[in-house]
Amino acid sequence: MNNSNSMFARATPILFGALFLIGLVAPFAVYPTFLMKILCFGLFACAFNLLLGFAGLLSFGHAAFLGSAGYVCGMLVRDVGVTPELGILGGTLAAGALGWVVGVLAIRRTGIYFAMITLALSQMVYFIVLQWKATGGEDGLQGVPRGHLFGVIDLSNNLAMYYLAFAVFCIGFFIIYRAIHSPFGQILKAIRENEPRAVSLGYDVAKFKLLAFVLSAALAGMAGATKTLVFQLASLTDVHWHMSGEVVLMTLLGGLGTVLGPLVGAATIVSLQTELADSVGSWVTVIMGTIFVVCVLLFRRGIVGELQALIRRAGIR
Repeated sequence: MNNSNSMFARATPILFGALFLIGLVAPFAVYPTFLMKILCFGLFACAFNLLLGFAGLLSFGHAAFLGSAGYVCGMLVRDVGVTPELGILGGTLAAGALGWVVGVLAIRRTGIYFAMITLALSQMVYFIVLQWKATGGEDGLQGVPRGHLFGVIDLSNNLAMYYLAFAVFCIGFFIIYRAIHSPFGQILKAIRENEPRAVSLGYDVAKFKLLAFVLSAALAGMAGATKTLVFQLASLTDVHWHMSGEVVLMTLLGGLGTVLGPLVGAATIVSLQTELADSVGSWVTVIMGTIFVVCVLLFRRGIVGELQALIRRAGIR
C-alpha cells in the first residue's frame, strides 16, 4: 500500500503537467466551445466534490450558486459595463455570499435534512430568478457581451475566450487541490469519517463545514460566471434543481472523493449530451438516469476511483 501511495505521489506532478499541456493545445484539435463547456462543468463538479467527497455534505441545491453567479456576472457585464474579469469576480463573490447564507441556515443539520434544506433554498432562488423582470424570466439573460479582458483582449475570439476559461478552471482547480491537501482538508476528512471524534478533538465542526460550504459555493459560482460569458447567456436551466442532480451524477460517475474524477465525469456527461441530443432528443434524460443507476450499482468508486483501485491492487501484487 505504501509503495502504491508513493507511486501516486511521484506520478501526480507528471500527470498534471501533461494535462496542462493538453489543455493548452486542445482548442487546435477540438471545437473550443465544446471544450469550454467541459471546463465550466468540470470546475462546477470539482467544487461540488469538495463538499460531498471530502466534507461528506450532500447538497441538492448547488445549482443556485452556479446560476446566480451567472446572472450576476451577466448583469454586471451587460448592464453595468464592467470588464469580464470583474464580472467573473463579482459572480464568484455573490455565490460565496449566497453560500454563506444557505450554509448558516443548513449546516447544523445532517444527512437528508441538510440535503432537503439546500434543495428548498435553491428552489427559492429559482423562483426569484423566474419572477424578477431584470433576469429575463423564462427567456434568461440574453445578449451578454464577452467584452475585452483587462480592456485589451477581445474575447469575441473563441480562442481567446477558451484560454480565459482554461485559466479560470486552473485557478479554481488549484484552490481545490490546495484545500484538499492542507490541514483544513485533513480536518474535513476527519469530520466526514467520524464527526463525534472530530468534536472530541476540539475542532469547531460547524465552522469548518461552513467554510467548506462557502468555498464550494464560490467556486461553483466562478464556473457559472465563466459559463455565462462563454455562451453569452444566463439560463434559467442553470438554477433549476435538475442541474443540482446533474452535478451529483458527474461527481459519482467520475469518482467521489478523487481529485480528477469530477472532471472526468463532467467530460463524459457533456460529451454524451452533445452526441446524443440530436439523435435521441428527450431520451437523453432517461439515458443519463440509466448511467447513474449503473454507476451506483456496479462502479461505486466511479471511473477514476476504479482505475486507482486497480493500480493499487497491481502495486500490492
